[in-house]
Amino acid sequence: MKINQVFIATQNQGKVKEFKAFFGEKGIEVKSLADVDETIDVVENGSTFEENAIIKAETIGKMIQHPVIADDSGLEVTALNGEPGIFSARYAGVGKDDAANNRKLLEKLDGVPVKQRGARFVCALAVYIPGKETQTIRGVCDGLIAYEPVGTNGFGYDPLFFLPSLNKTMAQLDRKEKNTVSHRANALKQLAKKWNEWFR
Repeated sequence: MKINQVFIATQNQGKVKEFKAFFGEKGIEVKSLADVDETIDVVENGSTFEENAIIKAETIGKMIQHPVIADDSGLEVTALNGEPGIFSARYAGVGKDDAANNRKLLEKLDGVPVKQRGARFVCALAVYIPGKETQTIRGVCDGLIAYEPVGTNGFGYDPLFFLPSLNKTMAQLDRKEKNTVSHRANALKQLAKKWNEWFR
């Protein structure tokens, strides 16, 4: 099955660049929600990252009748039984406030020793192609939650997410480093392995 164009369910140009690099090698044009004339509001009411990604991809894909890739991502902390999980963006309340989310996370982990501060970033990708079954991929990045924010790059929980192998937080990495080790990068690596199998 020949696919010439795919829409990424985001207006985040950073994400779009990552997907353009991936699909450019395959000769596939990448567009985003910024290229869609109509406003699309999707209610992500799934109970897992995969469910939310599927809801987003299928809702948008059926509206515009084009292949769509959607992602849902967040942070899972072992000591907190997987919190904040799918509620990562709004952990501290309805508004998306990175600083407030980080403060709440540190408060919940107050007194927890470093060996018990294990966490992982998760990225679930859903791939919707009209007329085919929606497929999903999961990428993860393992690390620890630091005791205080360090670094100014990135967003969200990046300043608290420490990578022992690099001795840096995610927010201390430059774009090239992050695009090598991040959960989204790992999801794209998985997608590269599966793409031809699914859509050849």
